[in-house]
Amino acid sequence: MATANKKASLLQKVSKGLTVSSVITGSTFFHGPPVLALGLTKLFKQSAKVDETNIQITNSWLGVNNWLIDNVLPNLQWDISIDEQLDLNLQGRYLMMCNHQSWVDTTVNQYFGLTRMPLTRFFTKWELIFIPFVGQAFKILGFPMMKRHSKEQIAKNPELKSRDMLEARKACEQLLSQPFTLLNYLEGTRFTAEKHAAQQSPFQNLLKPKAGGLALALSILGDQIDALVDMTIVYPDGAPGYGEFWLGDVSRIAVDLRKIEIPDWVLGGNYEDDPVYRERFQKWVDQIWTEKDQLISQMKAKYN
Repeated sequence: MATANKKASLLQKVSKGLTVSSVITGSTFFHGPPVLALGLTKLFKQSAKVDETNIQITNSWLGVNNWLIDNVLPNLQWDISIDEQLDLNLQGRYLMMCNHQSWVDTTVNQYFGLTRMPLTRFFTKWELIFIPFVGQAFKILGFPMMKRHSKEQIAKNPELKSRDMLEARKACEQLLSQPFTLLNYLEGTRFTAEKHAAQQSPFQNLLKPKAGGLALALSILGDQIDALVDMTIVYPDGAPGYGEFWLGDVSRIAVDLRKIEIPDWVLGGNYEDDPVYRERFQKWVDQIWTEKDQLISQMKAKYN
């Protein structure tokens, strides 16, 4: 009997995996070519209408993914909490911070944000432009793509530092022509116990935050955004892999969103060249991270 149940469960997972992969692949081939084709027209003329159409097509692709989550993973339970002070809408401009544990985090963000916030973008490396379809889609959809130089390269040629900052500024300013959500994973990498130990992180549930990216975004966009949003994602049964998620091995996901007030002194500071401001900014981010760490512990305790 047990063997029969195992076979049935295996067949069910295989069927689910085939369904998910087939639908996502088909949806990508259906939605992708129009985005790329319309994107090519921007080589000759910039068009707000083309940008709007591409976002609509991308949201349609995300809608298919969300439909799969609701219908192929019906046993997945969501626990979503939104700060009363956070007035989200599809026409807003938001900077968002989030903890990072799994590639599933992006799917969670898309599932939550599709009907509540503008299309989520995040900083990407310029080198991704050479990945067929994916890199071009990032560029066309307005993801800030940066040419980042190493400390060694900058030491040899200091001008590269100012060039990197100029590229980042231009990339962020391009977002201002439309509603946007710009996501920043402050930890810079996915959380693992090994990374946590290697860092000797002072936080129980988080890696140390890297404040430079947030400081840069706030210096460019800070006075033109509607809110700085902190998203916290908790997987009560442990952070899953992407395959585990789509095979239905995740039963619960908790999401919390809160509004972070931006002190007046934050805007207009020079994080790169002012050590006093940089230290003060880092302490501010550390305080946000301390509160976030406590929140994660509270969210986890809820399910124990």
